[in-house]
Amino acid sequence: MLRRAYDWCIAAAYKPHALWLMGLVSFVESSFFPVPPDVMLIPMSLARPSKAWAYATLCTLTSVAGGVLGYGIGALLYDSVGHWLISLYGLGDKVEAFREGYARWGSLIILLKGVTPIPYKLVTITSGFAGYNLGLFVVFSFVARGMRFYLAAFLLSRYGDTAREIIERRLGLWFTLSVAVLLLGIFAAVYLF
Repeated sequence: MLRRAYDWCIAAAYKPHALWLMGLVSFVESSFFPVPPDVMLIPMSLARPSKAWAYATLCTLTSVAGGVLGYGIGALLYDSVGHWLISLYGLGDKVEAFREGYARWGSLIILLKGVTPIPYKLVTITSGFAGYNLGLFVVFSFVARGMRFYLAAFLLSRYGDTAREIIERRLGLWFTLSVAVLLLGIFAAVYLF
């Protein structure tokens, strides 16, 4: 099943609808969806390393746009939708501490957590809930998400053929490591807030 999903993403790199799907995944991941856009960005960039920069640009733009939706959920719908999404990650009781941290370290929080495997929707929703300046939120989101996706683009465009060979040889291992990093990010979000 893992091999089929990977092969689908590789093949999708040559289909026009894949860009729309990757943009959609990137958009919804920043506000409520649990799957990061890297699941499409990496295989598609491996298939077409020359397009890695365009894919990173798309992921950055749609991730920030989705982040604005997440910000809106936190600012306008926190009591219903926002609290439910935050509680889904087991962070309902830590939001107040996070909100207080925003008063002192908001810019740093957005920059650091935007590049880590910590689910970005936690940052976007809490930014809205905490009333962080929307303009600064957008600027720092562009910086953080851009750093994350453009670093991937740099590595994949430069080492794409070698990386593809290594990944395809041990796909299960790399998938397991990716899931472990994602779970570590969620764990860090729960226990390090």
